[in-house]
Amino acid sequence: MYLAYSLLTLVVFIVVSPYFMYQAIRYKKYIGSLRQRLGLLPISFNVDGEESIWIHAVSVGEALTARALAADLKARYPRLRLFLSTTTIAGQQVARRSLQHVDAVFYFPFDWAFIVRRTLNLVKPRIFVMMETEIWPNLLRACRRQGVKTVVINGRISSRSYPRYRLIRPFFRRVLADVDRFCMQSDESARRLIDLGADPSRVSVTGSLKFDSLELPTPASHHKPRERVLRFFRISPTRTVIVAGSTLRGEEAAVLRAFARAKSMIPGALLVLAPRQPERFGDVERLARDAGFATLRRSELPIDAEPRCDVVVLDSIGELAQLYQLATAVFVGGSLVDHGGHNILEPAIFGKPIVFGPHMQNFKEIADAFLANGAAVQVRSDRELEEALLALVTDPVRRAGLGAAARALVEANRGARDKTLAMIAELVPPTGSGAVVRPFRLVH
Repeated sequence: MYLAYSLLTLVVFIVVSPYFMYQAIRYKKYIGSLRQRLGLLPISFNVDGEESIWIHAVSVGEALTARALAADLKARYPRLRLFLSTTTIAGQQVARRSLQHVDAVFYFPFDWAFIVRRTLNLVKPRIFVMMETEIWPNLLRACRRQGVKTVVINGRISSRSYPRYRLIRPFFRRVLADVDRFCMQSDESARRLIDLGADPSRVSVTGSLKFDSLELPTPASHHKPRERVLRFFRISPTRTVIVAGSTLRGEEAAVLRAFARAKSMIPGALLVLAPRQPERFGDVERLARDAGFATLRRSELPIDAEPRCDVVVLDSIGELAQLYQLATAVFVGGSLVDHGGHNILEPAIFGKPIVFGPHMQNFKEIADAFLANGAAVQVRSDRELEEALLALVTDPVRRAGLGAAARALVEANRGARDKTLAMIAELVPPTGSGAVVRPFRLVH
């Protein structure tokens, strides 16, 4: 079965290679990362062959979530190096900039046996930590054969991926047997994982690390920005600002229509548009200009000045989270189109009123909790988005209520970090390791 899997991934690689070649030529993507994806890390990466903890975080969201553990892991395991891999270029950039406790960052290798063995020989992990649902059969089997402990943290099985995994359950069960522990976000994800073949004694519900990865604003620091990006947004306290974060194709036009209605009532309003995909920055800028708005890119703004335009396109990586604190109202993208949604906790930590669309499968538990606690607004269509944003920018009482509920919900749900660290300590005990997390029990 592993041979069939490897052959299938090879065929898929060959089929999609023209796309990656186009991306490499058009946007200069992937070229610089190819050697590392082939397991050819520089000797200087781990020149003394020291043992390590290897965390894999796919993209930006997972890399930022890894902040919840990085400092504690370095403190608890001072003799082990801490490495982090990402799949995407954006994730790589954010990890290098935001994770100061990580010793080195590299690109995740292709999941072929000879490549993962080469990578393991250089990284030398004592434990391999996978964020969310990153299940790679050949790498996990190689870890088991080399005695490397493995753990899935912040794990989830979405309603979209669950049926697909069930189609290959016999093979998936064998792959899951190579994982030593699963730290799942919710009871539902734990039950799905066990149904797919995971050993219940290896499955625990530890909650979502995304809550713990957020730095709570303090009275001393709130409204006194420390991040350099905010020096380009010296916004007047009375100015209405709508931030549309992590938007995808098909969403910006709807946001611009909603903004046009808001601007007709509040002429000085500002829209910050943050496309999810860097290659779309130019397209989104043109879309805003064609809609009749004075538009600038973040990279064109003067420092220590208020933006003198209607729309700012955030053409940077890793700055969106800080900009949420400027918002009067927030729309979180990837949700109005059927993509599965994006992280709503980043604006919530600043107590901002949040709007998202109907497609939040990737954050279902969090989205459901926000809706149940009156901490967010869900819309079903472009028209509803217009009405929701217009209502929020014109109703300060409604904004304050939603924002306060969102902030309170984040604070109430922190605690997954300690449970996850306890689970890791079971596999690789540090000096003076602490409490034990009880395994998840499936109740019939």
